[in-house]
Amino acid sequence: MNDLLHNFFDWELIRQVLPDLLTYGLANTLMLAVASALLGSVIGMVLAIMGLSRRRWARLPARVYTDLFRGLPAALTILMVGEGVFSAQVGWLASPYPVAVLALSLMSGAYIGEIFRSGIQSVDRGQGEACRALGLTHAQSLRLVVVPQGVRRVLPALVNQFIAIIKDSSLVYFLGLVTSQRELFRIGQDEAVASGNLSPLLATGLCYLILTVPLTHLVNHIDRRMREGSRPAPAADDRPVATATEGAPA
Repeated sequence: MNDLLHNFFDWELIRQVLPDLLTYGLANTLMLAVASALLGSVIGMVLAIMGLSRRRWARLPARVYTDLFRGLPAALTILMVGEGVFSAQVGWLASPYPVAVLALSLMSGAYIGEIFRSGIQSVDRGQGEACRALGLTHAQSLRLVVVPQGVRRVLPALVNQFIAIIKDSSLVYFLGLVTSQRELFRIGQDEAVASGNLSPLLATGLCYLILTVPLTHLVNHIDRRMREGSRPAPAADDRPVATATEGAPA
């Protein structure tokens, strides 16, 4: 029992690894996640618009892309993208970080595209008809009315996807990072291998929880506020009406 506790709760090892985790490890993980989420959102919006198109030549590539990157394991996608880019010796993609952002963005774009598509489809069709009645083109109605409403409705799902990107960023160690590029998982793994103790990985897990748990509660808060805001106000006819005898002196 003492050996088990020592293997997970060596406080001296945790104290030694925390500075690296909280300085460049946390910063690198956030940089990967934010950059991948932004680029993935752009890819996702393009996929959503293509998937909702009436033209088959636009819908089919979007469907194939989405099925492909949602069906492949994240580790396999990162390895394939990394090996393919590195073998091609593409200039600015020679560093593991841009390759990692590219791989994570390609994966997250497939999921975000489905989130955007469901949000856009949830907007009442009368909104688009009203826009056309006001003289707006189809593109203008999407950009100014339909898409903003659809994105607002799927904010909780988008935050959930950002949490998934944070966790998937732990797989970029496959690409081979130098010391200054290591993210949270790689730092914890290196220290665990060097010490033969799992306490650094426990500290890494705590750092991930520091990032993901507040975001999870934020999702719940946004979802609750949106549900409360979507409840219709009681109609005037539904309110109780006092009779003439109510409140009269006995």
